[in-house]
Amino acid sequence: MLFGKLLPREGNFFELFNQHADRIVEAAHAFAQLVANYNDPHLRERYNQDVDNAERAADRVTHEVNRTLHKTFITPIDREQIHALINTMDDVADLIQDSAETMALYDVRHMTEEITRLTDLSVKCCERVRDAVKMLDRIAEPATTEAAIKTCEEIDRLESDADRVMRSAMSKLFREEPDVREVIKLKAIYELLETITDKCEDVANHIEGIILENS
Repeated sequence: MLFGKLLPREGNFFELFNQHADRIVEAAHAFAQLVANYNDPHLRERYNQDVDNAERAADRVTHEVNRTLHKTFITPIDREQIHALINTMDDVADLIQDSAETMALYDVRHMTEEITRLTDLSVKCCERVRDAVKMLDRIAEPATTEAAIKTCEEIDRLESDADRVMRSAMSKLFREEPDVREVIKLKAIYELLETITDKCEDVANHIEGIILENS
């Protein structure tokens, strides 16, 4: 059966996926602004709130997907795929919020070059996730399938870049930082930021699986 013929009359899961992906990118951009303006307490608080707002909006979309899933008899893709994809996407939004909250909780005093680099890679991963998600409703088209696969491969490369940055950051941290408290704080932040890219890679893997089974 053709992929397009499976689309339900109610419960447009693809549109909900798109809405969630947009909220992920909003959270990522707000977090990047938080990092860029960290020395300004007022801007820091503003962008922290923006991250929270985007994460809560993403949660609402996740809830709507799960609610719609229970009400829809015929789904455009496998139910387990829908559930796995939206929940993994929600993990990305949660991790961005966790990163912002951890900075406040640990009273991180300054941003390092490594935080900035990991943040940049996280933002790029989130943007590529959004791009790949927006192709899901057209993967019956060979050109779209190819573009989606390439986008997923780019997410994999960005995750590998983040892995290398984190390893270098950890090495530098343990060699050069004399304050044990700062080591603990920064180690936690580095790990959270790298985990954002890991989770984006998980989303890419789910999308690749959907493509292989439905295109």
